Amino acid sequence: MTYRVMIVDDEPEIRLGLRLKVEWDSPDLTVASEATNGMEALGKLAGEAVDIVITDMNMPVMNGVLFLESCHELYPGLKLIVITGYEDFHYARAAVRTHARDYLLKPVSQDELTAALRKVVRELDEEKSRQVQQEKVQWRLSQDYKEMKEHFLTGLVKEEGLDERAVTERSKWFELEAWAGRKVRFVTAGLRQRGGAPLGEERTPDKLRTPFELLCREYAQTYPAQTLPVFRDGSYPGLMHFIAPAEPGAAEAFAEGLRKCAGTHLAFEPAVGIGGEAEGFGAWKEGYMSSLVAWNMAGSHVDAGSREHPDTRAEGAEDTVKVIRRHLIRGELDSFEWAVRRELEDALRHSRGHLVKRIFGLYLLLDATGSAAGVQLDSADQLWVRPDKVLALDTVEKAAAFLTGIGRRIHEGVGEKPEDAEGSVIRAAKAFIEANYMYELHLTMLAERFNYNPSYFSELFKAKVGKTFIQYVTEVRMTQALKLLEESELSLWDIAELTGFSNPSYFSSKFKKMYGVTPSEYRQKPEAPTRKN
Repeated sequence: MTYRVMIVDDEPEIRLGLRLKVEWDSPDLTVASEATNGMEALGKLAGEAVDIVITDMNMPVMNGVLFLESCHELYPGLKLIVITGYEDFHYARAAVRTHARDYLLKPVSQDELTAALRKVVRELDEEKSRQVQQEKVQWRLSQDYKEMKEHFLTGLVKEEGLDERAVTERSKWFELEAWAGRKVRFVTAGLRQRGGAPLGEERTPDKLRTPFELLCREYAQTYPAQTLPVFRDGSYPGLMHFIAPAEPGAAEAFAEGLRKCAGTHLAFEPAVGIGGEAEGFGAWKEGYMSSLVAWNMAGSHVDAGSREHPDTRAEGAEDTVKVIRRHLIRGELDSFEWAVRRELEDALRHSRGHLVKRIFGLYLLLDATGSAAGVQLDSADQLWVRPDKVLALDTVEKAAAFLTGIGRRIHEGVGEKPEDAEGSVIRAAKAFIEANYMYELHLTMLAERFNYNPSYFSELFKAKVGKTFIQYVTEVRMTQALKLLEESELSLWDIAELTGFSNPSYFSSKFKKMYGVTPSEYRQKPEAPTRKN
């Protein structure tokens, strides 16, 4: 960081001499301005940023003592270096009283002045470092930070193909880097009633959703070694998800403790599902999906059978998932139904337990695809809130009819015309951008995700959205940047990194081009920004 210096002395040759004694072109020091007396200097300080003042004491209009006292009162963070030719005790006393960083006698040698400035630079660096740490601590206590952390976590467990290097870098912002290469198991917990005597309207799982969420967040902080990451996925209201170490028995002990805690405080024990091991951020999606399936199967009679096949991937092969999703998004229903049936037949060849897992996995895929396309499933279709319903789907024919029926309803929700199918693709693309704006995004990557030629996809995106891919990505990022500028004290570098801009200079230039002011100017007076045409 470059610190700005003001030289105050009524003699021009003294000011010139001070300029010649220091390497002002160094990375951390520059002469910002000069003044001939204290009054002129105060006027300039009111209109420009200065970090260090080098001042004489014997000056006309306003002497050094009064100038120092005014600086100490008006600008307590300003670093003051006093230079005088008068070995007078009251000058030294004034320097001490006003917290001047050094007191030098004329003629000042190059080494003396350089040493005094270096000492002040070290102090400023330390203060800046402490300030940055305090700002980050305050931000981590803010609601913005908590929301962004959960946004980051849900993105990790719901999207494939993210740049692992970029993910690892972003994880440091949310204190998750320790989990990057660690084996983990996801734990999913939620309240549900499986028959038995009714608890009364005031004790239904739906009514206990908020206290259960609060209890989960507090309980996650009680883990002996470290706080466990916990998050909520908006696609599955009422469920809470934890990331636990994969050491033998750790997830099970945590789940049992959570059940007892909820039973004690809510008089209602949650159903808990524990997923398989996942190592590295790239495997978290599969680990998360397996915990969702385990939660759906918790307490059912297929549990024992499913445990005989611990390596089963609930959602099927990743390539098959992409194919099924692409067929559905593009309205290729015959191909979609054939792919679903093939997955179910393959699962049943292994066991009944495998079939149940695959039904849940395919349902979760359909639910996520419908949500991205703006289509919400009817309550009758929401298998995750009615896990016992899957037990009635005991043949491939029944399961295929149920799942392909959901697929057809999603397709009908976005329209049957080809242009409506393309609209569904663009809605899904926009949802992907809004969930992953903090990463490096390329149109080619997004086109490949939906199996489109990049040039055609670019024209399609512009036609459907009314702006180019780059413009849309920039606006999504800028919306989040505005929020951070208004509600946090994070530096421009931090904000640029958190919102996906390559560096603070690029962020500032795009911001000024869009709103007519720099981010720093906006932060000084945060009025509703007016976007420039």
